[in-house]
Amino acid sequence: MLAASGPRTDRSALLSRARGAYLGLAVGDALGATLEFMTPREIRATYGVHDRIRGGGWLHLPRGQVTDDTTMSLALGEAMPAQGDTVDAEGAARAFDTWMRGKPVDIGNTVRRGLLHYRSSGNPTVAPDEYAAGNGAAMRCLPVALATLGRPTEAVRSATLAQAWVTHRNELSDVACVCLVEMLQLALPGTATLAVLHTRARALVERHAAFEFRRTRRENPSAYVVETLQAVFQALFEAGGFEASVVDVVNRGGDADTTGAITGMLAGAWYGVEAIPRRWLAVLDREVKRACEQQAEALIGLADARC
Repeated sequence: MLAASGPRTDRSALLSRARGAYLGLAVGDALGATLEFMTPREIRATYGVHDRIRGGGWLHLPRGQVTDDTTMSLALGEAMPAQGDTVDAEGAARAFDTWMRGKPVDIGNTVRRGLLHYRSSGNPTVAPDEYAAGNGAAMRCLPVALATLGRPTEAVRSATLAQAWVTHRNELSDVACVCLVEMLQLALPGTATLAVLHTRARALVERHAAFEFRRTRRENPSAYVVETLQAVFQALFEAGGFEASVVDVVNRGGDADTTGAITGMLAGAWYGVEAIPRRWLAVLDREVKRACEQQAEALIGLADARC
């Protein structure tokens, strides 16, 4: 279901979408974390349709707590204002290393390897790796999209890959990150239709056929970035509305915190913060909610400073 149009562009609408993207990331993460590693059949047997943030899951999270998808994004976002409206690999690596030293509730294997490489070598960029096509760089790209809004395409791409290559340096991961940042930046001003975002997703498929998402419903998506984006795009473009999209994708199971987080940030960027269910925001961890709101405004402020 492709919507016809988006609301007009102004700064209040831009801030609504920036907050929507950040809070959408967090609520999608919190909703999906309960279901991570479950199959759709197990989810149906346990919850019917899981549409309430309730915590639990394999991490035994308190209700409203988020995982590494949100906390890595916040770590990167916190570092960016100190560097200006971009990020280099060294700045990203320091931010992520500080995050890991804080003993996060969860950390992916590829992320851990990349940060241990940085600690031992001082090199903030990992070598190309054909086995590093996970979704760990894609899930945390939102701060780059916000801070570099309006910058030249090559500058946006450079910042996107700088944060990605701290842990994931793989062609499929790279193109997924760039695609997501471009889709976010198309959505944020509020002038593009959802069909425009769909066209950008189709452009990714045209260049990298593995991402094809229109043929078969992606159930139980793994952390492989191709499966992640297939599930995300199907939910975003077919479910209709913020809540329906996020509920759809997390109930597919698998890496549900990350598919929920990415769907939430894209849907939040397009629909705006007003579309996020209040019952979800009410139970989201207060410190996380506050940090998301503050970072959204601060990072959009970097874009404003160039105008």
